[in-house]
Amino acid sequence: MAADYLHIGHINLINTAKKYGDVIIGLLTDEAISSYKRVPITSYKQRETVVRNIEGVSNVVPQNTLDYVTNLKKYKPDYVVHGDDWKKGVQSEVRKRVIETLKEWNGKLIEPAYTKGISSTELIEDKNKCGITPDERRKKLKRLMELKPLIRVIEAHNGLSAIIAEQMKTKKGQELREFDAIWESSLTDSASKGKPDIELVDFTSRIQTINEILEVTNKPIIVDGDTGGLKEHFVYLVKTLERLGVSAIIIEDKTFPKRNSLLENASHIQEDPIKFGEKIQAGLHARVTQDFMIIARIESLIAGKTIQDAINRAKIYIDYGADAIMIHSKEKNPMKIIAFCEQYNTLDKKIPLVAVPTTYNSITEKELIDIGIKIVIYANHLIRSSYRAMQSVTKKILENERALEADSDCLPIKDLLSLMR
Repeated sequence: MAADYLHIGHINLINTAKKYGDVIIGLLTDEAISSYKRVPITSYKQRETVVRNIEGVSNVVPQNTLDYVTNLKKYKPDYVVHGDDWKKGVQSEVRKRVIETLKEWNGKLIEPAYTKGISSTELIEDKNKCGITPDERRKKLKRLMELKPLIRVIEAHNGLSAIIAEQMKTKKGQELREFDAIWESSLTDSASKGKPDIELVDFTSRIQTINEILEVTNKPIIVDGDTGGLKEHFVYLVKTLERLGVSAIIIEDKTFPKRNSLLENASHIQEDPIKFGEKIQAGLHARVTQDFMIIARIESLIAGKTIQDAINRAKIYIDYGADAIMIHSKEKNPMKIIAFCEQYNTLDKKIPLVAVPTTYNSITEKELIDIGIKIVIYANHLIRSSYRAMQSVTKKILENERALEADSDCLPIKDLLSLMR
């Protein structure tokens, strides 16, 4: 069991198991839970302490995977007690392996009826509807980074796109896939206001967008900080974002005002790396907690410089205390990103890597993990897709002099209204 939220269903299961002998609980570790669904609210150590103190429990052992065979062969129990809800669906294959393994020593599977009307998932969903405090939210990103091989992030540019980013889930096998965090992008925020991405939209306006996202979501937020502005201004921005509950800010090593990195034929002037490092350091001194992260974005490949230049800058930013490094590229081929990562991984002193595969989008998440990327950001996909949909709808209305033909491109009004309940 996970026992993240202990409830009557767990107690019923343990009471059934007590009838057959000493009860050993195989408690899923944080990593095991995170591999197929959300990150647990409480840590393994906390959950173990609670479960170990339940009457009738004789031992608690870590269950490191969703496959129980290793632990079964280690402890050779006479009985395995599991709710009957795993007879169908993704866990049915796990059940078959348990039955086959138990045959080796004539063990038996006991399957009490699943306690209906209550589940940890439902309890947590109810809790999430109540919202989240800034402190809780801010801590989430670092916890995710400790438990998951890759953090999946998508942009949101207003409250509605943030709701989509928060709620979208899909299942593949036993794994529940979702976005772990939200990216508040300078580009998409500017574009949603019809303005160019040249640090024209200031943070007074950007913070309004950030607040819109914070109000309707519980996921951690990473903010695109552009160049961070003047060092003296950056320290106040860090204080503001940290206070709001933002988990991280990414600032790029270009001079103010920057041009968007993917803009064709634009010139990109990088900041002196020492001066940029001092800005990072000033931001670190300004933060109140260690939960808030400052991530250094290296623009060497954007500016047409070498991989070695990017490596040299990474070393400097690490020495100045950056919490992670984002390496950026506008090439369609990921080879330069891969080459950077290979060289970076040989460094004695390393911090997590962030990638934004907007142009080199053929690379898979597994390939990103293999080269050492910890955070992947899908940085502008919601606004790009919404623009195309809005173009299609407006064109159909103009062509047909009515809205009927546009219905296929539109969310039903009742579904739209239900999002804002």
